[in-house]
Amino acid sequence: MRNFVQLKRAFSASRMASVQVPLALHGIDGRYATALFTAAAKKDSLPKVEGDLKQIAGLLERDPAVATFLENPLIAREKKKEGVAIILGQGKYSDLTTNFFNVLAENGRLGLTTKILSSFAELTRAARGEVAVTVTSAVALDSKTLNKVRDVLAKGNLLEAGAKLSVTNTVDPQIIGGLVIEVGGKTIDLSVSSKITKLNNLLNQPV
Repeated sequence: MRNFVQLKRAFSASRMASVQVPLALHGIDGRYATALFTAAAKKDSLPKVEGDLKQIAGLLERDPAVATFLENPLIAREKKKEGVAIILGQGKYSDLTTNFFNVLAENGRLGLTTKILSSFAELTRAARGEVAVTVTSAVALDSKTLNKVRDVLAKGNLLEAGAKLSVTNTVDPQIIGGLVIEVGGKTIDLSVSSKITKLNNLLNQPV
């Protein structure tokens, strides 16, 4: 709790009650993400901070070594602070984003970076009234296919009419083929691996 208090002190604007948070998040990563969201909203900097975090998320995805460096608990805090300064120095990030990551480094919370980025994205989607949709496939899908999935979901009964969908494609070769769709707390498993599992269970049932 002491670390989070330090964050709140570092972002005094995040204590202002005039900012309405669109979603209650739990856990340490949720509290950090909420503090940043509130501070950014108060400073009218949400679009810029959101862009900063997307840029950082892209860096972590392109260079797993950076993600490993941030999340490795065996690396000394001072060494991580130096690393963060180098990483942030390579991009044009807002002062708010830079200060936030400096606080994470100071508080020893850089290991939560990926979760905090995800939680912040969840807050911004909620603020725009968007519904997150994750489509898992064995190979990356093109935009045309993702748009078809979006259209099918929009016309179905799973979501409220007019819901804005934010579709993300993740790749998992282990599903072999087909799709696994996660939306609104529900999972639609249309994968080949799931069908094979069901077939194996059926074949192994006693006669």
